[in-house]
Amino acid sequence: MSRATGDDQVMLQPALRLAQLKPSPIRMLSEGAAPSAIPLGLGEPTWDMPAAGLKALRETSGPCPYGPNFGLPQLRDAVAKFHGATRDEVLITCGSEGALFSLFLAFLNPGDEVLVPDPFFPAYTSLAHLAGAEAVFYPLDASDRFRLKAEPVIAALHSNPNIKAVVVNSPSNPTGGATTPDELLRIAEVCKARGLMLISDEVYVDLHFGTRPPSLRDVSDYGLVITSVSKAWGSPGLRVGWILGDPSFLGPARTVHGYAVTGATHPAQRAAQALIEDSKSIFIAARSEIKVRWEALRAALKDQLGHDATPPDGSFYHWMELPSAALADPWAFCIRLRDEGGVVLVPGSTFGEQGKRFARLSFAASPEQITEGVRRMAPFWNA
Repeated sequence: MSRATGDDQVMLQPALRLAQLKPSPIRMLSEGAAPSAIPLGLGEPTWDMPAAGLKALRETSGPCPYGPNFGLPQLRDAVAKFHGATRDEVLITCGSEGALFSLFLAFLNPGDEVLVPDPFFPAYTSLAHLAGAEAVFYPLDASDRFRLKAEPVIAALHSNPNIKAVVVNSPSNPTGGATTPDELLRIAEVCKARGLMLISDEVYVDLHFGTRPPSLRDVSDYGLVITSVSKAWGSPGLRVGWILGDPSFLGPARTVHGYAVTGATHPAQRAAQALIEDSKSIFIAARSEIKVRWEALRAALKDQLGHDATPPDGSFYHWMELPSAALADPWAFCIRLRDEGGVVLVPGSTFGEQGKRFARLSFAASPEQITEGVRRMAPFWNA
């Protein structure tokens, strides 16, 4: 892009805040794949949108207004009831990333630091950078299936005085590891004592195997919960999420979110309300869907690779070790797997330093796709 000034041209450059940012590598891998490639990259449910949401969309009629910046009152009431909270504690956002964006832009200044897990969901670091802040990392426990523990968080807080916000994610994207109530409570207590903003990303809490992992709301009244209808409610295309917590945090976040996008769309919010009000049956069905997919993956890994796999605590991700031949350049390996093998996986290096020996496999795909995808992967692992 240029602007003519006489005989010269002045090139208009992107803002400096974009200097270290690139499009999502997860999206780059998926969107660059051939139509015939098996999609084990995106964390995207492939089962049907629940009937309650579809019915609400079909019944939408009359005007399609903006709606209030905080979200439709009826949806806020449904979210509040689901969490055992009040309407004043709920801000509706455009997905959980809209929630993160709004909180980071509202409360972080240049030079501030955000403490995030390693491995981490890439949006944490990118959105922190957009806010002018820097990410600092604490390790998930590699010896215990990458589960969240309090001690590394506390140690990082002692070593980094500029930390203003702490992000926890249980169950984790990308590892599927969760945490315990005691560990989560310890983190909440230290953040409260230091006056830090604690954000608990809980989009996978209700998409679990076995015991439901704890929510921050189960152990403490401190901190902010973010989640969305994208995963357990099986409706990522609605782009509806929320922040739950102290109203003093929601006002500034609402200002940012309002200027960025005004608000989530009116029909999508109506559908999200219907989904949340039917949560019990939807969660039972969703957990059945991921169980079927997990069994397809477990059987395929055993048959094709000789692997004995254990399900994650929650989510639909399998955090699998790469073959030794891939370790020199995991990204190049996954590109070759995509282009020559016809399977999309995400290299673990996308998610941080601790991910270099791993790949994230999303088993949200259909059981048939999972079986075929592992069959296509086998020659690359067994070479």
